[in-house]
Parts: sequence; C-alpha cells; structure tokens
Amino acid sequence: MEIAGNRNHSSHPKRKRDDIATNGADHIDLALLEAVEKSQKVVEVLDLRTVKKLSLSFERRLRDNTEARLKYPDQPERFADSEVELHDEIQKLKVLAAGPELYPDIVKLGVVSSVVDLLSHSNTDIAIDAVQLIQDLTDEDVLEDNDEPARVLVDALIENNVLDLLVQNLHRLSETDPDEMSAVYNTLATIENLIEVKPVVAELVCERTKLMKWLLGKIKVRDFDSNKQYASEILAILLQNSTVNQRRLGQMNGVDVVLQAVAMYKSKDPKSPDEAEMVENLFDSLCCLLMPLENKERFVKAEGVELMIIIMKQKKSAYGSAIRALDFAMTNYPPACERFVDVLGLKTAFAAFMGKILLNKKNKKERYQEELEERIVSLIASLFGGILRGTRKERLLCKFVENECEKIDRLMELYLRYSDRVKVEMERLSEIELDDLEMDEEEKYNRKLESGLYTLQLIAVILGHLWCSEHSQMRARIELLLKQQKLTRQDIKNILQEYHDNIGDLDGPEEKERTQGKIQKFISAL
Repeated sequence: MEIAGNRNHSSHPKRKRDDIATNGADHIDLALLEAVEKSQKVVEVLDLRTVKKLSLSFERRLRDNTEARLKYPDQPERFADSEVELHDEIQKLKVLAAGPELYPDIVKLGVVSSVVDLLSHSNTDIAIDAVQLIQDLTDEDVLEDNDEPARVLVDALIENNVLDLLVQNLHRLSETDPDEMSAVYNTLATIENLIEVKPVVAELVCERTKLMKWLLGKIKVRDFDSNKQYASEILAILLQNSTVNQRRLGQMNGVDVVLQAVAMYKSKDPKSPDEAEMVENLFDSLCCLLMPLENKERFVKAEGVELMIIIMKQKKSAYGSAIRALDFAMTNYPPACERFVDVLGLKTAFAAFMGKILLNKKNKKERYQEELEERIVSLIASLFGGILRGTRKERLLCKFVENECEKIDRLMELYLRYSDRVKVEMERLSEIELDDLEMDEEEKYNRKLESGLYTLQLIAVILGHLWCSEHSQMRARIELLLKQQKLTRQDIKNILQEYHDNIGDLDGPEEKERTQGKIQKFISAL
C-alpha cells in the first residue's frame, strides 16, 4: 500500500490588497515613490527603538478608537477618523516583518495580544488588516533562518487565541466582496504559516475551532475558485500526519463530503492547472482519511468503492488517484476487497494492469505511467491480502489463467523491469561506497525502496499467492518464464526474504507477526 506521507505543498502567491497607484498610463506618482523610498530606509534602520516607537503609536491609535466607539456607539461618523488612523498604524506595523530577530521584543511589548484582538473588531476592514499583518509576520520567507524568534512569535499568537479568532473571523467574511475573499485566502495562508513553524497547530486548530467544518463547507461548493483550491490544500495538510484529525473528520461525515467533492470530476477533467491541483488535494485528503479502520467502513457504506470504479471507467485525469484511493481502502480491510469483486471491479483493475488505458496527452508522461503501474500492482496485492477464500478468490485467480496466462506474462515483465532498476541502484550505491561515502544499511535499504524495490516486493508477493494456489497451469507458466530469463524460484525467494526481514511494526507487533508468517509461507512453498 502506498503511504500517505508528507507532500510538498506548493507555495501560493500571497495576494496583496493595495496595488501601487499610478497617475495615467505611464506616469508613476512621484510622491508615492518617495514614500516607498522612505519606508525602505526605515527597514534598513529597524531596531528595538523603532519597534517601541511603532508599538506606542499603534497602541495610542487603538486606545483612541476603542474610546471613540464606546463613547459614540451609534454615531459611526464620530469614530470614523480614529478607524482610518488605526488602519494606517496597522499598515506601518508591517515593517516589523523586516526584522524577525526582533520578534521576542515585540512579544514582550504586548503588541501581539493587541493585534490578535483586532481580529474580532466590529469593523471587518480592521479585522482584515489584522489578518494581513499576522500573515506578513509569519510568512515563510520572512521566518527563514529565524527558527527561535519564529517559535516565540507563534507561541505568543496561540496563547492569545489567534486560532479561535482567525476561524471566527473566517465565518463572518463574505466571498462576494473582493477584499473579504482575499482575506479568506490570507487567513488560510496564516494558518499554514503557523503549522509550518509549529506542526502541533494542525491538531490544535481542529480541536479548538470549527475550521474543519468551514473547510468541508467550502469544498462542497460546486464552483471553483482559488479559495476552494486553498481550502483543499489546508484540509490535506491537517490530515496528512494526524490520526486524531483523520478520525475527527470521519466523525463529521467527512468521508462522504470528500467523496461528493471528487465525484464532480468522475466524468470531466479540471479546466486549469490550479483546479487539477485542487482535485489532487482532495484525493490526498481522501487517502489520509482512509488510514483509520472506521473510515474504511464509512467509505464502503458511502459507496466509495463504486465511485472509484466509475472514475476509472471514465478514464479521466483522476484515473490514477481513484486507483490509489481504492488501494488505501482495501489495505488490511477485507470488506472493501469483497465489495470491489462483487461490483465487478476486477475487469476494470486488470485492464489497467495490462496497460490497456487510453491516456490523454497530458498523462502520457513516462513517470505518470510508472505511477499507475505501481499503484495497480499495490491494489492487486491488497486484493490478494483481503480475499482469502471462496468464489471471490477463485474469480481473482481465474484472471491470471484467462487468455493463456497473459496476466502472469505481464507480471513477469514488470518483475524483470523493476528487478533491473533495483540492480542499477545497488551498483550505484556500491560506487558511492567506493568513494568512501558512508551509508548505513537502513539508508541503503530506503534508497532501494525508492528505486522500485517496494513494487518488486509486491510483485513477488503476488507470485507467492499464485504459487500457493497450487494451480498447475499457473505454476508451469511461472517456471517457464523464469527459465527463459535464466532465473529460478530462488530469485523470488530472495526478494521475499528481504521483505520479510524488513517488515516494520507500524501497525503493531501482531500485524507484523501475521505478515511475516504469510511471507514465510510463500518462501517455504517456493
């Protein structure tokens, strides 16, 4: 099974609310240019004294605005000027992002708590200003090589309930307004920034706020926009390394909602690269959701198996992602394997296994085809692991006998190709060692896995299942093909033995012992 590991989430261009003003088509406002130059000079001399000056000025304007609002609650014109001045002061604070090493001093001055409080300001524009400021201060590029100051700032933000207030503010923003739509994007960017600095935020934000509920609501919307794309990415980030979040979302009907979102692409392709990335994010989320056993059950009940088969039959761009989702669903979960056979999924799966896939131009890249091969091999290995007896097992085995054992021919073709790839990698590793570069056994084994050893091991496992069926025609075909390539059953046994010796206990000692026992049975039979 393919592991839903960390994925490199591409960085998005951060939207800016204010564009540089121009007078006429070609004439730049000289006054504005002069102001920009002055602001750059401020950045150059940013020090503790400047930080204190900015902080005091900001706190003064905040106090004036608070007092004016309390004094004239029903007369907006009486506090409007103080709001404009407060807005200007918040803009000035953005210069602090130029000196992340000063963040601990900013925290000590109490500026952080005041800025965070602005997220609940009655004027949405002021709250949007606060979101932009926090995003700027926590931007990945700003915090680079400033790990400790970054942690101090993020800890202070969290202590002052920034997660709760960001998400509460998110719920009141309307995406029909351009500025508020931009603020939604900036809020999601800020949450991503916080997780980047402090990964535990991924679970904290789900535990303390209704962010997951908002994200589910966003991905359910039929129309595509940049915020729906970003919502799908944040969802994938929240799920990728957290069993707690995977289970929490499952309890919120999340499996069904994600299935509804991907179902929009069962018979159509995304219209742009951004939309294609969103679909990939949704499938990443689905695969992460399918890690806990209870969510596999929800997937089967929600007819997720049937939906993935439909997507495969349509042969659109989500084809490979559907295979991957099925593999996650069927790993260590026999009911999903049984449903797959019962709804006639074998024909669709083995068409993919035989390479009978009409790929569009975009998907004809060599690496994409390799990924498809690896995923379908993994899926078939999962099927053999989940279907142990009865008519379903017979139907699965029959696929390898029909058409003069063409599936075994294909399996051996893949065996040889991946075996060659692993040999090339082993030779390369030997050359590295000759150059006196030290590499421990674990690192060498991981390099071999990356080069194709894992898929080769799965192919050997499938061959083990076929051999243990004691079907004379299949055994004869395997023997013939090995002999033609000057190989023996010992070669397969060697691959299985290495697999046996390196099985980890990620799924618990009992599962490790069970899997090792199964592999040992194949080795003995061969």
